[in-house]
Amino acid sequence: MARKELTYVVEAEGRDKGKHFFIREMSASQAEEWAMRALMALAKAGVEMPDEFANAGLAGIAAGGFQAMGRMHFSDLKPLLDEMMACVQFIPDPSKPMVKRPLIEDDIEEPFTRLRLRKEVFELITGFSLAAAA
Repeated sequence: MARKELTYVVEAEGRDKGKHFFIREMSASQAEEWAMRALMALAKAGVEMPDEFANAGLAGIAAGGFQAMGRMHFSDLKPLLDEMMACVQFIPDPSKPMVKRPLIEDDIEEPFTRLRLRKEVFELITGFSLAAAA
């Protein structure tokens, strides 16, 4: 079975409204490594995760640790955030959705768009909806 993919269209008002982005989940090995680094960074930051969360990898982060990521040291968090954005590509012309390319700095003009794309990546790779959890 192929990795999960989705097209995200920015609906929020602002400079990114109407832009299209393609998101593809990480490979299993990349997602596992990402989860382990995130859990180790959470532990380093002093965030206590119950054993059932720590043993659950990505699902554990989804269930108990995503908000706690805000307590991480930025030097530990930044590579994780960058790796999430590597799952995102820009679709310059929505009428040609198969034509996509890696992001460049000017593709995203609103900070909220970056946050929303990270949320979409997180939900895609974990299968865990942050909105449903709230």
